[in-house]
This record gives sequence, structure tokens and C-alpha cells, in this order.
Amino acid sequence: MTSRLITTAVLLALSATAVAQAQTTPPPAGSTLFQNVRIFDGKNGSLSPASNVLVKGHIIERISTETINAESGTQVIAGGGRTLMPGLIDAHWHAMLIRPNPAQAIDGDLGYNNIAAAAEATDTLMRGFTTVRDVGGPSFGLKQAIDEGIVPGPRFFPSGAMITVTSGHGDFRQRTELPRTIGGMLSRMERIGGSMVADSPDEVRVRVREQLMLGASQIKLTAGGGVSSPFSPIDVMTFTEEELRAAVEAAENWGTYVTVHAFTSAAIQRSIAAGVKCIEHGFLMDEATARLMAEKGIWLSTQPLPEEMRTGLPVGSVQREKADEVWPGIGRTYELAKKYKLKTAWGTDILFSHALAKRQGAILASLARWYTPAEALVMATGTNAELLTLSGKRSPYPGKLGVVEQGAFADLLLVDGNPLENIDLIADPDKNFMVIMKDGKTYKNTLPK
Repeated sequence: MTSRLITTAVLLALSATAVAQAQTTPPPAGSTLFQNVRIFDGKNGSLSPASNVLVKGHIIERISTETINAESGTQVIAGGGRTLMPGLIDAHWHAMLIRPNPAQAIDGDLGYNNIAAAAEATDTLMRGFTTVRDVGGPSFGLKQAIDEGIVPGPRFFPSGAMITVTSGHGDFRQRTELPRTIGGMLSRMERIGGSMVADSPDEVRVRVREQLMLGASQIKLTAGGGVSSPFSPIDVMTFTEEELRAAVEAAENWGTYVTVHAFTSAAIQRSIAAGVKCIEHGFLMDEATARLMAEKGIWLSTQPLPEEMRTGLPVGSVQREKADEVWPGIGRTYELAKKYKLKTAWGTDILFSHALAKRQGAILASLARWYTPAEALVMATGTNAELLTLSGKRSPYPGKLGVVEQGAFADLLLVDGNPLENIDLIADPDKNFMVIMKDGKTYKNTLPK
């Protein structure tokens, strides 16, 4: 083929891509005026006086206690004194691992799994969660479909494949798949992008850079043992400090950060020494480790895991034994987080349970064991949004999230009641969320006409 023909073919391909993008990109949002609402802004633990909020396109343009005149064509929502608040953010989500069981997730039909994940993403948005940080799984295609308006769903901050070591948390291979040949054929788990095995600093660099190339906004490694993995005892330390440093360096070269799955103090301390910015879980940390996290300004992304996640595991199974070891540490971790004023993000970490996913808001409300409703809701909005800013220019959505203020993205919920007084309103979104808006577009409005 001549160079002229090659050039023509490339231009035609680019033109076809542009047309496809034009066909799938949703039209710009219009204008919406919320009248007579009391605002929880995602930062302060009190409601505003009766206010009016004007949304233009994707952005909150104006907030005022004075009358805002609606231009022609503006959607007017009479708030009736209800609470207007930011959309909720789940900082530890696995979109591709909610509806399938473990066998389906790895060996099931990929088409089915993607369709199920898309349906779950729509349900997630309709529960009031307008943003999720996906910390493990092949969710890049789902994110693209949502961003292009093909399917409704939350904003996605994807990590891509979890990066683990041989026999680490996230290594779901069977013993029959060993020995592993370095540079050889990938396992099924790796081919679908669920997790990637890396057993040296050089391998870690490759796997991190691959996820960044695919569009990861942050990188997730598993620095210690986990409950759900079959060959990963809770007490083990997986990556060496040198391997963790390789991941941190590769991520920082791209202007973003590494978060790690870690339960024990040893795994947490090694990760901090390597430059990791965020710890997921931390359920078995001691007081000295919490103090170290406070001194270094390390984020704690932890979860009030419901008891059903433990009791749903078969009695006598390895996973149940590990869960029994971990669960008592949840309350202790929240107590340490409060004592040392750790930068604490909230998430759910729901796996393999459509039923539990429906209780996403109720899991947030369960923070009332340790926090006031205002503290819990600030955590799930403004604070979680602050964590997302660690992605820097790798953020898929440059702009303000998690707050109701001028210039922020219009990700908004209109709640029938005051969740700062009764956080259980969040647990029943079907009943209590009258309006759900993401990016200036109204996805739900059940107010009386």
C-alpha cells in the first residue's frame, strides 16, 4: 500500500471515529432552577437558609437567598423547603464484581458480565451515588459507555486491574495453573483485566503503566492478605518495599497516586515507607500505625462492612475464618481514625451481592455508630471528593465534585427531609430522593406536578 493510500485510510478511520463519538455523546444539559431549598453543601454540618440554585449546563452557576428569575426553557423545580445536597460518592467500589458470583466474575461470559455491570451502574446512580472510585476490575469500557451517554451511571474513577503478587490478595488462579512462566501466557483472570500478577519491581512498573495507558485515574495494589482470596493469609506481607516504590514512582510520573489494600500494621507501614498515599481498610492497624498515618498525612479509605458480608461466607471455609479475624477490627479502626483525626474516606467494598448493593445508602447510614449524621455525610461527599483530587490531571472529570457551590459540577440530590437530623433518609433513596441530577441532567424527579 502506498503512503498516500495509508494516509487516506487513517483519515477515513479518524473521521469514522469522530462521527461515532458525535452520535454517542449526550447533548449538553439545559438549565434548571431549584427554588426554595435548604442546602447541605458537603462541607458544613448545617443547612442554609431557604435558597435558590441555578444550574446551567453541567455547572452550578448561581446560589442565592434572593429570587433568581428563570429564563425561557429553564426547568423549574419547586423544592418546598427540602434539602438540596451533593450527590454521594463511594470511594471503594467494584462495579464489575457486584452481581456475578466469584466463578462467574472470572470464568463467566464477558458479555453477560458487562451487561449486568451496566444495569448495576444505573441502579447505583438511582441510589443517589453520582461518583464511584472503582478500586479493582475491568471497568474502563463501562466508564466509557456511561460518559458517552449510552447507559446511565455514576462518574467513574477507575483503577483497572488490581496488581498483586503470586498467592497474594487478588490472585484467583488455581494451583493447577502453576508454575507461572515469567513473560508467558496470561491467566484468565489477567486476560479479562480483573487483576495482574507482578513479582518484581520491573513487572510492577509494566503492570502499572498498562493500567495508566488504559485510563486508570489511580493505581491499586494489594500490600497484604485478604478475606476473599483463596491463597492469601491475612497476616502476610506481599510486595517488597522496592516493588511498592516501583508502583509509586510509575504512578507519580503520571501525576497520580497508589492506594493499597492493607489490613495489618506491618503492611501499612511498609506501604507508607514506599510512598503510598492511601490505605484501604486498615482493620488490624495498631495505635502506633494510626499515629504514623496522621503524622504523614496518609489517607484512610475504610468501610463499615455489614455483618452479612461475614456471616454469608460458609462456616468452616478459609474465607469465613479470615473474616472472623478481620471483622472485630472495624470498630477499632474507626475509633483510631477519630482519635488521630485521620483523613478518612468512606466506601462500601461490596462484592458478589446484588442484595447488599441495594443497601449502599444504608451502609453509609451505619456510620452513625461512630459519627454524627453531618460528619458521615461530609465524609461521603466533600471529603471523598478531596481524596479524588489526588488523581491530579489523571482525573477524568476536572472540576469540583462533592459540594454545592458556585462553579461545581451539578451532581445534586433533593431529599424529602433533613438528613443532617435523620441520616436514615439516605437508606431509602426510592422514597426520599425526590430529584437525582448528575452533570446537570435530571435522571429522577418524583415531585408532584
